[in-house]
Amino acid sequence: MIFPILGALLVLFTSYAISRSFLHFFDLNNTIFEWIFTIGGTVALYFLLIKFFIWCFKKVEDKWKVDYKWEMIAIFIVFAITGSAAGKLAGPLVHWIGLDNENVPGYVYWTLRILLIFPIYQILLVFIGWLFGQYEFFWNFEKKMLKRLGLGAFFS
Repeated sequence: MIFPILGALLVLFTSYAISRSFLHFFDLNNTIFEWIFTIGGTVALYFLLIKFFIWCFKKVEDKWKVDYKWEMIAIFIVFAITGSAAGKLAGPLVHWIGLDNENVPGYVYWTLRILLIFPIYQILLVFIGWLFGQYEFFWNFEKKMLKRLGLGAFFS
């Protein structure tokens, strides 16, 4: 039961964060509408996101071979954490290599940063999948993706 509860809490937090962002975007903070907008926006976004995720579940239910619905929730959480972490780690890694916006052109910096996200993502996906008890799913997912990229000879 931990993954459905964790999933619902993460959707609630995401809804709240988006509502607060819109609140600041429309400059409604510190007004009479602040909490009305925050609570109303959070509730509305929560239900919209839940409907969207249920739609996503139905789309991938036959494609992914999982035994329980909670495994799908765990898989979605792993994809979310991995994507965010890979994007965050690429910046410091590019800086550590010595390539910053100040010493290389922007198109070189962003090209290298995006290219670095790919291997970071691949490694993190299997590791974080393992942490969430979905190692076999993500290892098979990795092998399938790398085969499609022509790198399948390394994982036969």
